[in-house]
Amino acid sequence: MTSGPVIIVLAAGLGSRFHDAGHKLSQSLGTTSVLGATLAHAKGSRLPLVVITTEALVNEAAQHVAREDIVVLGEASSRAVEDRGDLRAVNARLGMGAAIAAGVAARSNADGWLVLPGDMPLVQSITLQQVAAALPEHTVAYAQLHGQRGHPVAFNAELYSELVTLQGHDGARRVVSRYPAHAVEVDDPGVLVEVDTVADLERVRELWAQSQSR
Repeated sequence: MTSGPVIIVLAAGLGSRFHDAGHKLSQSLGTTSVLGATLAHAKGSRLPLVVITTEALVNEAAQHVAREDIVVLGEASSRAVEDRGDLRAVNARLGMGAAIAAGVAARSNADGWLVLPGDMPLVQSITLQQVAAALPEHTVAYAQLHGQRGHPVAFNAELYSELVTLQGHDGARRVVSRYPAHAVEVDDPGVLVEVDTVADLERVRELWAQSQSR
């Protein structure tokens, strides 16, 4: 049995809004990258982790974690992305649901799993620890800031059979809706901040610079 729950870092999205500048997770953030910062905080929690990514980001992930902690999903071709019919199949293979399922399967003996998107580099290590601590008493737990739901979202090991069969782009939303979810109130604005657009990236860079100067 793995000691404690495992953090599943989701880094398998297409990052399609950053085509000209490269993948959003590879964008610079101080002396590291968006993904690098996310992984630094995950490692700082001292919880085991696994990174779910694609071939395009393996080298980026491998700069921060051991290769044995990286699971690679199938890479979508540009032709498939352009074709609407094939895009549905791509979403099934590379969507959040498939990525969560891959992480759960890769760490099937864990005490539970914390799902952390790779594009949330401001989530603090202590936040991950606080959410993980709620799992022994709750089936589902999530970080919350001033009543607003954020990430990570954590799942008890009893949900293995449901999580390991997820696919598509909805992630674990349906699983969460079926069980009482416990809110863990945290003092961490990063639980609500993700890098989805270029404007988001600029905001995160400012917040990151402020945090590093304290």
